[in-house]
Amino acid sequence: MSKEFDNLVAVVTGGASGIGAAVVSRLLEAGARVAVFDIDVASAHPDALGVVADVSDDASVRAGIEAVVAQYGGIDIVVNNAGIGAQGSVEDNPDDEWARVFNINVTGIARVSRAALPHLRTSPSAAIVNTCSIAATAGLPQRALYSASKGAVLALTRAMAADHLREGVRVNCVNPGTADTPWVSRLLQKADDPDAERAALNARQPHGRLVSGDEIAGAILYLASPRSGSTTGTSIAVDGGMQNLRLRPE
Repeated sequence: MSKEFDNLVAVVTGGASGIGAAVVSRLLEAGARVAVFDIDVASAHPDALGVVADVSDDASVRAGIEAVVAQYGGIDIVVNNAGIGAQGSVEDNPDDEWARVFNINVTGIARVSRAALPHLRTSPSAAIVNTCSIAATAGLPQRALYSASKGAVLALTRAMAADHLREGVRVNCVNPGTADTPWVSRLLQKADDPDAERAALNARQPHGRLVSGDEIAGAILYLASPRSGSTTGTSIAVDGGMQNLRLRPE
């Protein structure tokens, strides 16, 4: 029985855990051949091609892309999911931390995309999907650096969509709310009262809970799908209504 992503090759950065791992599983289920880019691929899905690649290093990225092409013959989909978090107000992070976060969260997308574009241009179903954030569209406390990087991802997504539309490459992004990921779990463990902090994060989203990785993966697959050929230059919020809803208190 034919599947939606049959014969398509996808690269998922940060694909060994969290949101990326959920995307990898969904793509494999839908028939894609998937390469996981991560700095540690020991926990990558066993049916995916694990590629040790560091999105902060151009030579590593280019070697990874060429390894995928050598294995699968081309690339149709890139999911730019790798990223790191940052806490604090604009006063709280030094210049080198600003450079580090932007190098991974923003320039990392540029590195992977530009290395893959020569191969994407030859695909009849080319798509790039970037993992952005609610932090790009809503002001969150103690997230100045992270928000700035994700705002750049949103702007970059739209600019890339404009540049590559006539080459047959669609570019979109997803804006997750606070997701139940390993990074969030680590933040909770550092809190004075982890249970109270989790309750606060749940309550911040109108539907009353953290977003699941699988829910975010579903939106990414929609944007990556060849059935979504008229969808480009857009973002999909997967945030339990956090961006647009204003519910009255219960």
